[in-house]
Amino acid sequence: MSSYAEKKYRAVTAFQRRLNSVLRRLPTQTLLETTGRVSGLPRRTPVGGRLVGDSFWLVSEFGERSQYVRNLRADPRVRVRVRGRWHTGTAHVLPDDDPIARLRRLPRFNSLAVRAMGVGTGLLTVRVDLEGRGGM
Repeated sequence: MSSYAEKKYRAVTAFQRRLNSVLRRLPTQTLLETTGRVSGLPRRTPVGGRLVGDSFWLVSEFGERSQYVRNLRADPRVRVRVRGRWHTGTAHVLPDDDPIARLRRLPRFNSLAVRAMGVGTGLLTVRVDLEGRGGM
């Protein structure tokens, strides 16, 4: 990673840590809950994405460097809170999916933020297959 990309990564992650601590508390914010790969504790990350059928799609702006991607690689069982309701599911990292094309199908504001904050070509698509979504 270039020096510029590393500086951008550090600046964006520092900003996101502060912002995410506020966003996690908002009842309407979509959250991805993973299990910490070291601590074993629940880790909640505000995310943007979209429900498509029985799956929730999102794009990680830091790809494999994202802590939640590292966590779900260790344990793909996750929960997603969408519109105030929690759903359990299994996450799948999709390195062969085109994240730029995927962003065009996700909420516009989030997609712009992911592109602006993403470092280099590290974008990575994640699909969460949700269990028992009936009634949503």
